[in-house]
Amino acid sequence: NKEKLPSLTIKLTNVPLSSTGSSLETVSGLYGGTLVIPCNTGAIKAEDILITKWKYDKGDGLSGDLLVRQRSQNASIIANDEYKGRVSMAANSSLLLSDAKLSDQRTFTCMAVVGANIAEYPVNVVVYKKPTELKISDKAEELEIGKLTKLATCAAAEANPAVNITWLRNNKPLVEGNGISIHTSVLIDAMTGLSTTSSTLEYSAKKEDTNAQFTCRTVEEDLVSQPVTFTITYSTENVTLQVIALDPLVEGDNVTLKCLADGNPAPTSFNFHLKDEVVMVENANTYTITNVTRETSGKYKCSLTDNPTMEASKDIVVKYLNIILSPSGTVIRSPGDSLDPNLHIDSSDTTEVLWTKDNVKLNKELNISKVSYSDSGRYECEVTMGLLRQKASFELVVEGAPVIRQLSKQRGDDGQHKVLVCEAEGSPKPSVSWSVNGTSLDESPFVNGRITHRIKVVPTANLTVSCTVSNDFGTDTRDINVLSLFEDVRVAKQDQTDGDQTRLVVGVVVGLLVAVVVLGLAYWVYMKKSKQGSWKTGEKENGSSEEEKKLEEKVEENSQKAEV
Repeated sequence: NKEKLPSLTIKLTNVPLSSTGSSLETVSGLYGGTLVIPCNTGAIKAEDILITKWKYDKGDGLSGDLLVRQRSQNASIIANDEYKGRVSMAANSSLLLSDAKLSDQRTFTCMAVVGANIAEYPVNVVVYKKPTELKISDKAEELEIGKLTKLATCAAAEANPAVNITWLRNNKPLVEGNGISIHTSVLIDAMTGLSTTSSTLEYSAKKEDTNAQFTCRTVEEDLVSQPVTFTITYSTENVTLQVIALDPLVEGDNVTLKCLADGNPAPTSFNFHLKDEVVMVENANTYTITNVTRETSGKYKCSLTDNPTMEASKDIVVKYLNIILSPSGTVIRSPGDSLDPNLHIDSSDTTEVLWTKDNVKLNKELNISKVSYSDSGRYECEVTMGLLRQKASFELVVEGAPVIRQLSKQRGDDGQHKVLVCEAEGSPKPSVSWSVNGTSLDESPFVNGRITHRIKVVPTANLTVSCTVSNDFGTDTRDINVLSLFEDVRVAKQDQTDGDQTRLVVGVVVGLLVAVVVLGLAYWVYMKKSKQGSWKTGEKENGSSEEEKKLEEKVEENSQKAEV
């Protein structure tokens, strides 16, 4: 039993029919479906038709009856041939023809009896069928560049009418000419009358056709085949050498040489020229050099074993940076010793050096002619060359007997106590002791070999206080006189009285100096007038010169007395 397809009328056209005075209709239907062939097309009202009859043209002037229906009765099938089980009549008198075949492409006529008249309405039938599949076959195993080769055949099977086929490369149509040739043939099945269209593509491949997708398509139904690709063969034209390594390549690293050839199929063996040595590698295209050194630097090549002229080369540069710092580790010095570190740099390029002390950048090269306790700390040098960097460091420890740099006293803010301050240097950290008992001991942090120790005392009598500092290398002691609080107040008052007397003496001396200046000025005015008078009277100046000298001596004598 064949599965019935739904009824479908594709197309209806009117063709003039001179013999009947009406138009010849054409109905298009799908192969295997049910054809709906209209009768009358509304020219006569259905209730006026007494008898409706369908027949078909057998050819050679013969006709065959299909079925007949009287008004108000069911249709009777009168066909006894291939149409017996395939025909029926619709309520509007249309002929329903199931399981459409190509043999149904003929003329079917509807006869309508109205009163004493008989009208005929012929209809021409056309059956269409899409291809059952669109398939590419006879695919070439490989294509050689520049050689016209049969690529494949595309077939659209069991269609009506026969379809037209086009070829596409990456969805773009191929046109005959310039290395493209297309041959098309149509085969008609004698039993079904269906057509199979075959299209063969001959193609001259190019290198860029590698991985290109080829398809074929029917023009009428826009049916597209599955894409196919082809292996494109061609000889090697270019060889390249790749250097695979970390950047920068430094001593101790590995470097891999990779030889690439653009031929297809690709070469399977290569020669690697390793400076003075040639190594052949089969079934691979790489060679790895492990643990490179500065001597590895140089030019390297690779070539095809079957064609040594096809080669490529690359320069390999191994960079290196090594530093040696002397001294290193923990360095012990005494105050006053010199420190001149020696930094030896072995590098393949120019370098930069940065010194730090306790992670703080130094703005100069490290060279200490005389070390002090404040120079103690961790020194580190960082040498950079591009992306490469090396570090080295040492710890400087300055050790020596402690020395008291200052011993001072301060009066407390409340006037009820005194603060003694002992500042010392030494390393390792010195211990501090006093010759008197005190309160509120305060010791500063031990930084750069320095320490400050404070003590509060309340002296009831004049004292001589000693501060003693000591470590493994020695001891230092210094004394300071501390007045009692009462004596301190008396001395302060005495200092104030002495200050007043001093100011009085200074005032007297200043007064005497002023008097001398005034006397000198008067003398100068007198002498000037005397000289003017001599000019007026015509007297000689020699007589007055002795008087001037006596006056000058007297002024000088008074001046010396005033200074005393």
